[in-house]
Amino acid sequence: MSERSSHWQLQTIVSQLRGARDQWRARNGRLSGEHGGRELPSREAVAQILESLCGALFPMRLGPADLREESEDFYVGHTLDVALNALLAQARLELRYAARQGGEDDSQIGAHAIRLIQDFALALPSLRSLLDTDVLAAYHGDPAARSVDEVLLCYPGILAVIHHRLAHHLYRAGLPLLARIIAEIAHSATGIDIHPGAQIGPSFFIDHGTGVVIGETAIIGERVRIYQAVTLGAKRFPADEDGQLQKGHPRHPIVEDDVVIYAGATILGRITIGKGSTIGGNVWLTRSVPAEANITQANLQHDDGAQK
Repeated sequence: MSERSSHWQLQTIVSQLRGARDQWRARNGRLSGEHGGRELPSREAVAQILESLCGALFPMRLGPADLREESEDFYVGHTLDVALNALLAQARLELRYAARQGGEDDSQIGAHAIRLIQDFALALPSLRSLLDTDVLAAYHGDPAARSVDEVLLCYPGILAVIHHRLAHHLYRAGLPLLARIIAEIAHSATGIDIHPGAQIGPSFFIDHGTGVVIGETAIIGERVRIYQAVTLGAKRFPADEDGQLQKGHPRHPIVEDDVVIYAGATILGRITIGKGSTIGGNVWLTRSVPAEANITQANLQHDDGAQK
């Protein structure tokens, strides 16, 4: 080590860090198979893939600044070729990791990964059509929007939804770690936290967006609009006999078609927000509401007082 390194007692620190890693691996059964190259998907690589996929989906808006319309198809084809091969490599890493964790045979992982990414590639045209409905919902739902181009280039809600549509496909395909990385990249960029397991219908618009949280088992219908700081969360977390949280149980709200949820509303548990309802700002809601309901803090307090 260099002379300057001696100031930091690096040999001691490196040794202690190795000891901490070894203890962690021993406690979690991770001592074997840790040698060699990286065994998990790379967030940096996934971010580069996402940038390419966004460009391929919307080449004249999210692609390179010097792209010309006559070169669109060439750009899309070349970009997808590079991005999909890179995504395939990341998918193989996740599948091998999952197989090792489960003690499963990994001899067919290469072929399985190819099938998954082939299906993902074939889904891109339908994902683009679905995203078009989201862009139009934002344009028609915000009087400040001057064009769909502005929506694509500037709106954090659209960026988050583009990432979510891609992540959700991978989540359903059996690549939940890649999907979660994509979701967290969007979360970091926009302040909008959408779990890739959430099911979201077409024409979805998040206005402003900062602080929005949508949980794993949430189901959102068509033409739903939500504003900043809205939470679609869980009310409680059931545990098993050993006290471990049970995974995958439906625990987040169902939001039916044509619902509007205003800023700061918190909606918790497996409840249903009926079609066409409006949920006012800063409402705390833990019970279902019927179709066409208009829920505000004032009428919730009145209803609670009447029940006492």
